[in-house]
Amino acid sequence: MTTLAAPHVPARLGRFVLRMFRPQIYVTYGLLWVLALEGTAVAATGTVWRPDGATAIRVVSVVLALLFLRMLDEQKDLAHDRVHHPDRPLVTGAITAGELRGAMVVITVLVTALNAARSAADALLILAALGYGLFLALLERLFPAVADRPLLGLAVTYPVQLLLSVYIYGSLATAGTVTADWRGAALLALCACVFLHFEFARKTAWEAPPGARLYSAELGPGRAAAVTAGFAAGAVVCEILLFAPRGPLALLPCLAAVLPAHGTRRFLAAGRGAWPLPVAIAFVVFTYLALTVLAVLLP
Repeated sequence: MTTLAAPHVPARLGRFVLRMFRPQIYVTYGLLWVLALEGTAVAATGTVWRPDGATAIRVVSVVLALLFLRMLDEQKDLAHDRVHHPDRPLVTGAITAGELRGAMVVITVLVTALNAARSAADALLILAALGYGLFLALLERLFPAVADRPLLGLAVTYPVQLLLSVYIYGSLATAGTVTADWRGAALLALCACVFLHFEFARKTAWEAPPGARLYSAELGPGRAAAVTAGFAAGAVVCEILLFAPRGPLALLPCLAAVLPAHGTRRFLAAGRGAWPLPVAIAFVVFTYLALTVLAVLLP
């Protein structure tokens, strides 16, 4: 990167973010994720929950961590993208690896400072997620099968999402807002099921285009559909465990189950094409939004 080019870096990064990290998707997801997990953690204890300044720090930290991981993925997938996605920014030169790494350093410093201002434990928890992402980059370089086999790749990459959930919940626990117990485990499982339902939905199809790394290519479309629906069912079970004793209103998030049921029916009935992704996205949004509303309404 030359000195002459340096003034153009923010604009190049901005264009990268708008294309590869669409704010309307990733920022909304990060916001709903934090609000739902934090609100549910507090409401499940019978305590009134209201978002505050600490909530804002968690939202900013999670969104920036997702951006960090997206920038890392862009670099990890470069060889694959040169063949199958030649229009990606890193392939075309719209952004460079050096610019992405520089932005990742800035993100690391920023999230560390934000969380260290609250507690050392918060800073370590968010750094654990970023550090695991970097470890994965090394792992995929040493063992290409991790990237080439979707199910194996998911098994080793999913912990990044889990670590971010642990960061949110752990931040609440270290602040004394909640006491870590079985409800925390059920809540982490709920968020895992919501994410994995969407993750399987976006990589399940009857046909596998060249270069596509689909779970259905390994499991078969029928079994992949069953797993996709199973994760949605798992989320509903976790919601019932957490809220069933609190009355009918507490089961509001369970209404989201109609979405994966509809998606499963459509996919199996069609016998071709991909899983109806908008339905899977709606399941994530409705579930997290319902959990957030419930946390505000419950006494």
